Amino acid sequence: MHSWFSDGTMSPAQLVDKYARDEYDIISITDHEVIDGIMEAELLGKDKNLRVIPGIEFVTMLDDLELHILGYYFDRSNKELKSKLREMAKNRSERNEKILAALNDMGIDIDEDDLITVPGQRYVGKPHFARALVAKGYINEEAEAYEDGKFLESAEIKAIDNKRISTQEAIDLIKGAGGLAVLAHPRKIKGIGEPGSTEFKKSFEELARTLKKMGVKGIECIYPTHTPEDEWFFVNVSGKLHMHVTEGSDFHGNK
Repeated sequence: MHSWFSDGTMSPAQLVDKYARDEYDIISITDHEVIDGIMEAELLGKDKNLRVIPGIEFVTMLDDLELHILGYYFDRSNKELKSKLREMAKNRSERNEKILAALNDMGIDIDEDDLITVPGQRYVGKPHFARALVAKGYINEEAEAYEDGKFLESAEIKAIDNKRISTQEAIDLIKGAGGLAVLAHPRKIKGIGEPGSTEFKKSFEELARTLKKMGVKGIECIYPTHTPEDEWFFVNVSGKLHMHVTEGSDFHGNK
């Protein structure tokens, strides 16, 4: 799940309250390349008998594949991890300035203030641009911002270098901080065939074997958009490779 420290809409405190009311025993806030909300959630969780474990989500590249890697149970005070996150925040800020300029060149009247949705917000990602486009009336739903060839998927925006880290570097950062690396929402992986197809299944199993050798310990088999057939397939692959089975809501808050 994601808090407003990255692209979620709820604070860590609100997330803890929600999942405590829903009688969860354990949760993890996995903000995008940000760990700022973890300590607050951990402390509040103790008062509500809800265990909050450190989490994070990296968007990575393995050759030409975009893979999202989750990290769990790491030491959030690890110096190497914190240093890399500062570097990534700087790169993201520079990228956002270029995206804003490109949108302005398209005639879209959006400025930095339109991207800030909560007091003290330091993280700005593409979802914040999508929300600003909705708020300004350029689109009706955030999904429209990601339509092929339009807005955030326009040639101008896609040409802006995102400086994504490699999959191996993300795994090494998580492992170096004492954590476990997990492949997120595998059905969403593009470039290995149509999900559910024979091509996809064969390619995914090969990919999973490669990731295990690289240090990935688990697969997010249970996910809101996975069909029962998807879940059975991913659980089966996890079992065959002796990898952990995890479940994620990818909850971003109440819109």
